[in-house]
Amino acid sequence: MNSFLPRIEISLSQIQENTQILSKLYMGKGISLMGVTKAVLGDPSIAKAMIQGGVEFIADSRIENIIKMKNAGISTPFVLLRTPPSQAESIIQNADISLNTEMETLKRLSYHANAQNKIHKVIIMVELGDLREGILLCNLSEFVRQTLSLVNIKIIGIGCNLACYGGVKPDEKNMHELSELVDSLEKEFQIDLKIVSGGNSANYEWFKSSQNIGRINNLRLGESILLGHETVGRKVIPDLHVSAFQLIAEVIESKKKPSLPTGDIGQDAFGNVPGFLDQGVRQRVIIALGRQDVPVSSLKSNDKLKVIGSSSDHIILDGEYSNLEVGDEVKFTLDYGGLLATMTSPFVMKQFTN
Repeated sequence: MNSFLPRIEISLSQIQENTQILSKLYMGKGISLMGVTKAVLGDPSIAKAMIQGGVEFIADSRIENIIKMKNAGISTPFVLLRTPPSQAESIIQNADISLNTEMETLKRLSYHANAQNKIHKVIIMVELGDLREGILLCNLSEFVRQTLSLVNIKIIGIGCNLACYGGVKPDEKNMHELSELVDSLEKEFQIDLKIVSGGNSANYEWFKSSQNIGRINNLRLGESILLGHETVGRKVIPDLHVSAFQLIAEVIESKKKPSLPTGDIGQDAFGNVPGFLDQGVRQRVIIALGRQDVPVSSLKSNDKLKVIGSSSDHIILDGEYSNLEVGDEVKFTLDYGGLLATMTSPFVMKQFTN
Protein backbone atom coordinates (compact mmCIF):
# COMPACT_ATOMS: atom_id res chain seq x y z
CA MET A 1 0.00 0.00 0.00
CA ASN A 2 1.26 3.48 -0.82
CA SER A 3 1.81 5.38 2.44
CA PHE A 4 1.08 8.80 0.97
CA LEU A 5 -2.60 9.56 1.45
CA PRO A 6 -4.62 11.31 0.31
CA ARG A 7 -3.00 11.48 -3.13
CA ILE A 8 -3.94 12.20 -6.68
CA GLU A 9 -2.51 9.82 -9.27
CA ILE A 10 -1.78 11.53 -12.57
CA SER A 11 -1.25 9.64 -15.81
CA LEU A 12 1.07 11.75 -17.95
CA SER A 13 0.76 9.30 -20.84
CA GLN A 14 -3.02 9.71 -20.89
CA ILE A 15 -2.69 13.51 -20.85
CA GLN A 16 -0.20 13.35 -23.71
CA GLU A 17 -2.45 11.01 -25.71
CA ASN A 18 -5.47 13.25 -25.15
CA THR A 19 -3.43 16.21 -26.38
CA GLN A 20 -2.24 14.32 -29.45
CA ILE A 21 -5.80 13.33 -30.41
CA LEU A 22 -7.14 16.87 -29.93
CA SER A 23 -4.19 18.47 -31.73
CA LYS A 24 -4.71 16.22 -34.74
CA LEU A 25 -8.47 16.84 -34.68
CA TYR A 26 -8.31 20.63 -34.53
CA MET A 27 -5.32 21.00 -36.82
CA GLY A 28 -7.41 19.19 -39.43
CA LYS A 29 -9.15 22.56 -39.85
CA GLY A 30 -6.10 24.71 -39.15
CA ILE A 31 -6.71 25.41 -35.45
CA SER A 32 -3.69 25.55 -33.13
CA LEU A 33 -3.98 24.84 -29.42
CA MET A 34 -2.98 26.53 -26.21
CA GLY A 35 -2.65 23.98 -23.42
CA VAL A 36 -4.16 25.54 -20.29
CA THR A 37 -2.42 24.57 -17.05
CA LYS A 38 -4.29 26.70 -14.51
CA ALA A 39 -6.30 23.76 -13.09
CA VAL A 40 -3.11 21.85 -12.32
CA LEU A 41 -1.23 24.71 -10.64
CA GLY A 42 1.12 25.08 -13.60
CA ASP A 43 2.66 21.68 -13.05
CA PRO A 44 5.76 21.40 -15.28
CA SER A 45 5.36 17.67 -15.93
CA ILE A 46 1.81 18.17 -17.16
CA ALA A 47 2.86 21.14 -19.29
CA LYS A 48 5.58 18.97 -20.83
CA ALA A 49 3.05 16.23 -21.62
CA MET A 50 0.85 18.80 -23.37
CA ILE A 51 3.79 20.12 -25.40
CA GLN A 52 4.79 16.59 -26.39
CA GLY A 53 1.18 16.05 -27.41
CA GLY A 54 1.27 18.98 -29.83
CA VAL A 55 0.12 22.23 -28.23
CA GLU A 56 1.87 25.32 -29.62
CA PHE A 57 1.48 27.45 -26.48
CA ILE A 58 1.13 26.95 -22.74
CA ALA A 59 -1.46 29.25 -21.17
CA ASP A 60 -2.13 29.98 -17.51
CA SER A 61 -4.01 32.57 -15.45
CA ARG A 62 -1.26 33.00 -12.86
CA ILE A 63 2.13 34.50 -13.61
CA GLU A 64 3.45 32.52 -10.63
CA ASN A 65 2.62 29.28 -12.46
CA ILE A 66 4.37 30.47 -15.60
CA ILE A 67 7.47 31.37 -13.59
CA LYS A 68 7.42 27.90 -12.01
CA MET A 69 7.24 26.20 -15.41
CA LYS A 70 10.03 28.37 -16.85
CA ASN A 71 12.24 27.66 -13.83
CA ALA A 72 11.63 23.95 -14.41
CA GLY A 73 13.05 24.26 -17.91
CA ILE A 74 9.83 24.33 -19.92
CA SER A 75 10.60 26.19 -23.14
CA THR A 76 7.56 27.28 -25.15
CA PRO A 77 5.61 30.47 -25.81
CA PHE A 78 3.77 31.30 -22.58
CA VAL A 79 0.38 33.04 -22.63
CA LEU A 80 -1.04 34.81 -19.57
CA LEU A 81 -4.84 34.52 -19.54
CA ARG A 82 -5.48 37.00 -16.71
CA THR A 83 -3.48 40.23 -16.61
CA PRO A 84 -3.42 42.17 -13.30
CA PRO A 85 -1.84 45.63 -13.75
CA SER A 86 0.02 45.27 -10.43
CA GLN A 87 2.05 42.43 -11.97
CA ALA A 88 2.98 44.25 -15.19
CA GLU A 89 6.73 44.17 -14.61
CA SER A 90 6.75 40.42 -13.93
CA ILE A 91 4.42 39.79 -16.88
CA ILE A 92 6.87 41.46 -19.25
CA GLN A 93 9.72 39.45 -17.74
CA ASN A 94 8.00 36.08 -17.93
CA ALA A 95 5.08 35.96 -20.38
CA ASP A 96 5.41 36.14 -24.15
CA ILE A 97 1.76 37.00 -24.76
CA SER A 98 -1.04 38.31 -22.54
CA LEU A 99 -4.81 38.66 -22.95
CA ASN A 100 -6.01 42.21 -22.34
CA THR A 101 -9.15 44.33 -22.03
CA GLU A 102 -8.03 47.44 -20.11
CA MET A 103 -6.05 50.40 -21.39
CA GLU A 104 -4.54 51.17 -17.98
CA THR A 105 -3.05 47.67 -17.88
CA LEU A 106 -1.70 48.00 -21.41
CA LYS A 107 -0.07 51.31 -20.53
CA ARG A 108 1.72 49.68 -17.60
CA LEU A 109 2.80 46.77 -19.80
CA SER A 110 4.07 49.27 -22.37
CA TYR A 111 6.07 51.12 -19.73
CA HIS A 112 7.78 47.98 -18.44
CA ALA A 113 8.28 46.53 -21.91
CA ASN A 114 10.05 49.73 -22.90
CA ALA A 115 12.16 49.65 -19.72
CA GLN A 116 13.15 46.03 -20.42
CA ASN A 117 13.69 46.68 -24.14
CA LYS A 118 11.15 44.02 -25.08
CA ILE A 119 8.24 43.81 -27.49
CA HIS A 120 5.27 42.37 -25.63
CA LYS A 121 2.58 40.65 -27.68
CA VAL A 122 -1.07 41.01 -26.76
CA ILE A 123 -4.38 39.42 -27.70
CA ILE A 124 -7.36 41.76 -27.34
CA MET A 125 -10.38 40.03 -25.83
CA VAL A 126 -13.83 41.06 -27.06
CA GLU A 127 -17.23 40.65 -25.40
CA LEU A 128 -19.55 38.31 -27.29
CA GLY A 129 -22.20 37.75 -24.65
CA ASP A 130 -20.77 35.64 -21.82
CA LEU A 131 -20.04 38.73 -19.72
CA ARG A 132 -16.73 37.72 -18.27
CA GLU A 133 -13.74 39.62 -19.70
CA GLY A 134 -14.05 41.43 -23.01
CA ILE A 135 -14.32 44.83 -24.69
CA LEU A 136 -17.78 45.86 -25.84
CA LEU A 137 -17.96 45.91 -29.62
CA CYS A 138 -18.91 49.58 -29.70
CA ASN A 139 -15.59 50.42 -28.00
CA LEU A 140 -13.36 47.96 -29.82
CA SER A 141 -12.13 50.14 -32.68
CA GLU A 142 -11.03 52.98 -30.41
CA PHE A 143 -9.40 50.52 -28.01
CA VAL A 144 -7.35 49.01 -30.83
CA ARG A 145 -6.42 52.50 -32.04
CA GLN A 146 -5.07 53.46 -28.62
CA THR A 147 -3.24 50.14 -28.21
CA LEU A 148 -1.45 50.62 -31.53
CA SER A 149 -0.05 53.91 -30.23
CA LEU A 150 1.69 52.24 -27.26
CA VAL A 151 5.42 51.65 -27.49
CA ASN A 152 6.77 48.10 -27.29
CA ILE A 153 3.25 46.59 -27.46
CA LYS A 154 2.24 44.53 -30.50
CA ILE A 155 -1.30 43.32 -31.15
CA ILE A 156 -1.05 39.81 -32.56
CA GLY A 157 -4.61 38.64 -32.20
CA ILE A 158 -8.23 38.89 -31.12
CA GLY A 159 -10.01 36.45 -28.85
CA CYS A 160 -13.23 35.82 -26.97
CA ASN A 161 -14.31 33.82 -23.97
CA LEU A 162 -17.59 31.89 -23.84
CA ALA A 163 -19.27 29.30 -21.59
CA CYS A 164 -17.29 30.27 -18.46
CA TYR A 165 -19.37 32.79 -16.56
CA GLY A 166 -22.63 33.15 -18.47
CA GLY A 167 -22.67 29.68 -20.00
CA VAL A 168 -23.13 31.14 -23.49
CA LYS A 169 -22.40 28.45 -26.08
CA PRO A 170 -19.99 29.00 -28.95
CA ASP A 171 -22.10 28.74 -32.11
CA GLU A 172 -22.18 29.71 -35.78
CA LYS A 173 -23.48 33.19 -34.96
CA ASN A 174 -20.92 34.33 -32.39
CA MET A 175 -18.00 32.61 -34.11
CA HIS A 176 -18.98 34.25 -37.43
CA GLU A 177 -19.21 37.57 -35.60
CA LEU A 178 -15.66 37.12 -34.30
CA SER A 179 -14.39 36.35 -37.80
CA GLU A 180 -16.08 39.45 -39.17
CA LEU A 181 -14.50 41.57 -36.43
CA VAL A 182 -11.06 40.32 -37.45
CA ASP A 183 -11.66 41.18 -41.10
CA SER A 184 -12.94 44.63 -40.15
CA LEU A 185 -10.05 45.48 -37.81
CA GLU A 186 -7.41 44.28 -40.27
CA LYS A 187 -8.94 46.44 -42.98
CA GLU A 188 -9.40 49.52 -40.77
CA PHE A 189 -5.94 49.52 -39.23
CA GLN A 190 -3.91 47.67 -41.88
CA ILE A 191 -2.72 45.10 -39.36
CA ASP A 192 -2.25 41.33 -39.46
CA LEU A 193 -4.05 39.47 -36.67
CA LYS A 194 -2.23 36.15 -36.66
CA ILE A 195 -4.13 34.60 -33.75
CA VAL A 196 -7.92 34.43 -33.63
CA SER A 197 -8.66 32.57 -30.40
CA GLY A 198 -12.28 31.47 -30.55
CA GLY A 199 -12.64 29.99 -27.09
CA ASN A 200 -11.96 26.91 -25.04
CA SER A 201 -13.05 23.32 -24.40
CA ALA A 202 -16.66 24.44 -24.93
CA ASN A 203 -15.97 24.93 -28.67
CA TYR A 204 -15.93 21.21 -29.49
CA GLU A 205 -19.56 20.86 -30.60
CA TRP A 206 -19.34 24.03 -32.69
CA PHE A 207 -16.15 22.75 -34.30
CA LYS A 208 -17.62 19.33 -35.12
CA SER A 209 -20.80 20.75 -36.64
CA SER A 210 -19.33 23.76 -38.44
CA GLN A 211 -18.78 23.57 -42.19
CA ASN A 212 -16.89 26.86 -42.17
CA ILE A 213 -14.84 27.91 -39.13
CA GLY A 214 -14.06 31.30 -40.65
CA ARG A 215 -11.01 33.05 -39.25
CA ILE A 216 -10.87 31.03 -36.01
CA ASN A 217 -7.38 29.48 -35.82
CA ASN A 218 -6.78 28.93 -32.11
CA LEU A 219 -8.46 27.44 -29.03
CA ARG A 220 -7.42 27.42 -25.38
CA LEU A 221 -7.94 23.89 -24.01
CA GLY A 222 -7.66 22.74 -20.43
CA GLU A 223 -10.56 20.54 -19.38
CA SER A 224 -10.85 18.53 -22.59
CA ILE A 225 -7.14 17.68 -22.46
CA LEU A 226 -7.11 16.88 -18.75
CA LEU A 227 -10.51 15.22 -18.26
CA GLY A 228 -11.46 14.12 -21.77
CA HIS A 229 -14.74 15.96 -22.31
CA GLU A 230 -16.19 19.15 -23.73
CA THR A 231 -17.69 21.68 -21.35
CA VAL A 232 -21.11 22.65 -22.72
CA GLY A 233 -22.77 19.35 -21.85
CA ARG A 234 -19.78 17.57 -20.25
CA LYS A 235 -19.93 14.90 -22.96
CA VAL A 236 -16.92 12.61 -23.36
CA ILE A 237 -14.97 13.31 -26.53
CA PRO A 238 -14.46 10.08 -28.52
CA ASP A 239 -11.18 8.21 -27.87
CA LEU A 240 -10.10 10.49 -24.99
CA HIS A 241 -9.11 9.27 -21.54
CA VAL A 242 -11.42 10.45 -18.75
CA SER A 243 -9.48 9.20 -15.72
CA ALA A 244 -6.02 10.71 -16.14
CA PHE A 245 -6.52 12.04 -12.59
CA GLN A 246 -7.65 9.75 -9.76
CA LEU A 247 -8.04 10.85 -6.16
CA ILE A 248 -7.28 8.23 -3.52
CA ALA A 249 -8.14 8.54 0.17
CA GLU A 250 -7.81 6.34 3.23
CA VAL A 251 -10.60 4.83 5.29
CA ILE A 252 -10.19 6.01 8.90
CA GLU A 253 -13.45 4.64 10.34
CA SER A 254 -15.88 1.92 9.30
CA LYS A 255 -18.77 1.20 11.68
CA LYS A 256 -22.44 0.31 11.81
CA LYS A 257 -24.34 3.40 12.93
CA PRO A 258 -27.88 4.76 12.82
CA SER A 259 -28.62 6.85 9.76
CA LEU A 260 -30.59 9.38 11.80
CA PRO A 261 -28.81 11.63 14.35
CA THR A 262 -30.26 11.86 17.85
CA GLY A 263 -30.98 15.14 19.64
CA ASP A 264 -32.13 18.60 18.58
CA ILE A 265 -30.81 19.60 15.15
CA GLY A 266 -29.18 23.01 14.71
CA GLN A 267 -26.64 24.37 12.25
CA ASP A 268 -23.75 22.26 11.03
CA ALA A 269 -20.14 23.48 10.79
CA PHE A 270 -20.95 25.46 7.63
CA GLY A 271 -24.09 27.21 8.83
CA ASN A 272 -26.60 24.84 7.23
CA VAL A 273 -29.42 23.01 8.98
CA PRO A 274 -29.14 19.45 7.64
CA GLY A 275 -31.99 17.05 7.00
CA PHE A 276 -31.75 13.26 7.25
CA LEU A 277 -33.58 10.20 5.94
CA ASP A 278 -34.01 7.36 8.40
CA GLN A 279 -32.68 4.23 6.67
CA GLY A 280 -32.02 2.31 9.84
CA VAL A 281 -28.58 1.10 10.85
CA ARG A 282 -26.06 1.32 8.00
CA GLN A 283 -22.35 0.74 7.52
CA ARG A 284 -20.83 4.22 7.57
CA VAL A 285 -17.33 4.79 6.21
CA ILE A 286 -15.26 7.91 6.93
CA ILE A 287 -12.31 8.82 4.72
CA ALA A 288 -9.46 11.22 5.47
CA LEU A 289 -10.54 13.90 3.05
CA GLY A 290 -12.73 16.95 3.52
CA ARG A 291 -14.12 20.12 2.06
CA GLN A 292 -10.75 21.77 2.61
CA ASP A 293 -9.40 19.41 -0.07
CA VAL A 294 -12.27 18.93 -2.52
CA PRO A 295 -15.94 19.83 -3.06
CA VAL A 296 -17.81 16.62 -2.30
CA SER A 297 -20.08 17.17 -5.31
CA SER A 298 -16.96 16.76 -7.50
CA LEU A 299 -16.30 13.18 -6.41
CA LYS A 300 -17.27 10.31 -8.69
CA SER A 301 -16.81 6.92 -7.08
CA ASN A 302 -15.49 4.06 -9.19
CA ASP A 303 -17.16 1.72 -6.70
CA LYS A 304 -20.49 3.61 -6.72
CA LEU A 305 -20.04 4.68 -3.12
CA LYS A 306 -22.51 7.35 -2.07
CA VAL A 307 -21.34 10.45 -0.23
CA ILE A 308 -23.80 11.12 2.60
CA GLY A 309 -22.04 13.97 4.36
CA SER A 310 -18.86 15.95 4.88
CA SER A 311 -17.08 18.41 7.12
CA SER A 312 -13.79 20.27 6.77
CA ASP A 313 -11.65 17.15 7.17
CA HIS A 314 -13.99 14.15 6.95
CA ILE A 315 -16.17 12.70 4.20
CA ILE A 316 -18.80 10.17 5.22
CA LEU A 317 -19.81 7.44 2.77
CA ASP A 318 -22.57 4.88 2.75
CA GLY A 319 -20.49 1.69 2.81
CA GLU A 320 -23.32 -0.79 3.29
CA TYR A 321 -22.29 -2.87 0.27
CA SER A 322 -18.54 -2.15 0.11
CA ASN A 323 -16.89 -4.22 2.89
CA LEU A 324 -14.41 -1.37 3.44
CA GLU A 325 -12.17 -1.59 6.49
CA VAL A 326 -9.89 0.89 8.27
CA GLY A 327 -6.75 1.44 6.19
CA ASP A 328 -8.38 0.56 2.86
CA GLU A 329 -8.05 2.95 -0.07
CA VAL A 330 -11.04 4.54 -1.81
CA LYS A 331 -10.62 5.87 -5.35
CA PHE A 332 -12.51 8.68 -7.10
CA THR A 333 -12.43 10.42 -10.44
CA LEU A 334 -13.04 14.17 -10.46
CA ASP A 335 -14.84 16.91 -12.32
CA TYR A 336 -13.09 20.20 -13.16
CA GLY A 337 -13.89 21.84 -9.83
CA GLY A 338 -12.55 18.84 -7.96
CA LEU A 339 -9.39 18.77 -10.06
CA LEU A 340 -8.81 22.47 -9.42
CA ALA A 341 -9.24 22.02 -5.65
CA THR A 342 -7.17 18.88 -5.16
CA MET A 343 -4.28 20.10 -7.32
CA THR A 344 -4.25 23.28 -5.23
CA SER A 345 -4.52 21.55 -1.84
CA PRO A 346 -1.17 21.18 -0.06
CA PHE A 347 -2.60 18.19 1.79
CA VAL A 348 -3.08 16.04 -1.33
CA MET A 349 0.13 14.49 -2.66
CA LYS A 350 0.63 14.49 -6.42
CA GLN A 351 1.95 11.21 -7.81
CA PHE A 352 2.77 10.73 -11.50
CA THR A 353 2.24 7.46 -13.31
CA ASN A 354 2.69 6.34 -16.89
